[in-house]
Amino acid sequence: MKTKKKDKNSLSGNIFSDRSAGRMVTLKDSEECLSTTQLNLLEQSFRTWSEESKPVNVRLSRAVVLLVFLLIRYTGAKLHEVLAVNPSTDIDWDQHRIRFRRNATSSSKEARGVQVSQLLAEEIKTRVEALASQTSAEAIFNLDPGFVRRKFYERAESCGITKHLGGPEAIRKARAVELMQGNIPLPAVQMILGHSTPNLTSSYVSFSKEEAQAVIKRFMEQESGRKTSARNRFIGKVSNIIRGDIQSQVELSTVDNHSITAVITNGSIDHLGLCQGRLVTAEIKAPLVILLNGDVAPSSSAENLFYGIISKVSEGMINTEYVVQISETTELCAIVSSKSTLALGLHQGDPVWAVFNCFSVVLQVD
Repeated sequence: MKTKKKDKNSLSGNIFSDRSAGRMVTLKDSEECLSTTQLNLLEQSFRTWSEESKPVNVRLSRAVVLLVFLLIRYTGAKLHEVLAVNPSTDIDWDQHRIRFRRNATSSSKEARGVQVSQLLAEEIKTRVEALASQTSAEAIFNLDPGFVRRKFYERAESCGITKHLGGPEAIRKARAVELMQGNIPLPAVQMILGHSTPNLTSSYVSFSKEEAQAVIKRFMEQESGRKTSARNRFIGKVSNIIRGDIQSQVELSTVDNHSITAVITNGSIDHLGLCQGRLVTAEIKAPLVILLNGDVAPSSSAENLFYGIISKVSEGMINTEYVVQISETTELCAIVSSKSTLALGLHQGDPVWAVFNCFSVVLQVD
């Protein structure tokens, strides 16, 4: 992969902070944001709270509030969009997609579909069916927004979280940051949040909206399953295959304009059904990522070179973990020995090249 020298100044400052999500969710520079750990803690609080009440009417009310939380937590939808959902018409149980409208009277043309994982869709369906036995499905989310906000604030405070960080808007913002930290491409995050029409042709291989939705679906399922130990994951489309006698070179282009090169056997090409345009996931384990100092692209036989800024350093007795921000929405994790750490002399904020060869890339398909 050819990589040009990057301007060090263009990779520093606010562009690689969590505030990068703020351009979509208006997150101010000084504003704090819930972490994934805090979001999970808040979710558990909602679940426990919804089950601990015995009076039927109270239990029903809490069950609906839990559903509202889950929808905002995992879709980044606005509160009024969730309260306008009609489970009978706005949820596609087979495709695991929820349609959000501005309000209950908006037409379907004004709605946007947001993908959720199969696991979450099944839970929502089970809870909706249980609630529908007590009230009509169409009226399930017929709640007062003020009441919902108060319950959100109460749950946040019960977890030791500042009240305003537990509100629906703050959770929506936290979800945006979480998605971006999970390396989901910026155009896909834009589609999920419904803020603007994403630029799906930023990469030399253009992505249709349907393909972007497929990328989102794959990400949601991987996030829900978490069945891999690989820290570095790219989702994209096969842009080229150069077939050899025993092995083939596969070039992958992601939605946010990254290029990954992998070499796998011809048998694997056939087994995976790889062809130009096929959506795939590329994974690279952190110990296989090599870090090199300097602003100028190093002389290296590795096919994959990424220039970035070190955003986090976690030192251990044996190994040290480096998180390298290579673009606004993409991070690479590298693990090196503590002995090598001393030799590198790298610190948070330093420019660095993250390098891995084509044989370190594992490709997966659905």
